[in-house]
Amino acid sequence: MEIITSRSNSVCVHIRKLGASKSYRDEHGEFLCDGLRLLNEAVNSKMEIGTVLAADKVEVELPPEVRLFNAPGSLIDSLSPLKNSQGLLFTCKAHKAGEYSFEEGTHVLLDKIQDPGNVGAIIRSANAFGIKNVILTEGTADIYNPKAIRAAMGAIFRQSIIVMSLCEIRNLKKSGIKFVGTANDRNANDVTQENLADKMIVLGNEGQGISGELAELCDNMIRIPVLDNCESLNVAVASSIIMWEASRGKEICHH
Repeated sequence: MEIITSRSNSVCVHIRKLGASKSYRDEHGEFLCDGLRLLNEAVNSKMEIGTVLAADKVEVELPPEVRLFNAPGSLIDSLSPLKNSQGLLFTCKAHKAGEYSFEEGTHVLLDKIQDPGNVGAIIRSANAFGIKNVILTEGTADIYNPKAIRAAMGAIFRQSIIVMSLCEIRNLKKSGIKFVGTANDRNANDVTQENLADKMIVLGNEGQGISGELAELCDNMIRIPVLDNCESLNVAVASSIIMWEASRGKEICHH
């Protein structure tokens, strides 16, 4: 196993850029992950792992093609985009575009949600509650942002995730899928009274809510009843409640 001690090493430069730049991630089709637990998840999910950089011995059986390097913990800390690095960084190939089915199942659409931590948490809940597809509008935070990766806690490797243009989303609507929007509006339907099976649940931006273009596609709107003195719920918390409601009484299918 090769030992790396310099930040100028090409492996370190590549890892640092993956953690810092979306355009670099897009260019190379790779993203950066942090920690032994995520490495275990990636291996178990049969993700294509490129490079592992670790401060200690790696207690995971890695595929033979993985490049494994050792480095001081201080060097790994300097490369990690996260405040509390776990002493292990690794790279993964991004999801490849594939065939996605919308014929059945409940789906979630994220409309310009900006906080990568919220995006990751929503993906984690979607995977837990058997959501078929998570769709992201082009203005939504990058799912491969390191904060989103950490918040998703491994669900990023298992959940079907698709980035779609407004035109593609409109075509989904034309195919017959019912869209249900979420709103902090007393005129919206109580989520506990709504059948969300096989629907497209639209979650809006943290500050602005659902955009006008997507609101026009919604067949109806739902809300989570809260006390009068509560302005609103965090979008990731609200999404978890709604997805749990969608899964009630149905067998959760694991991806």
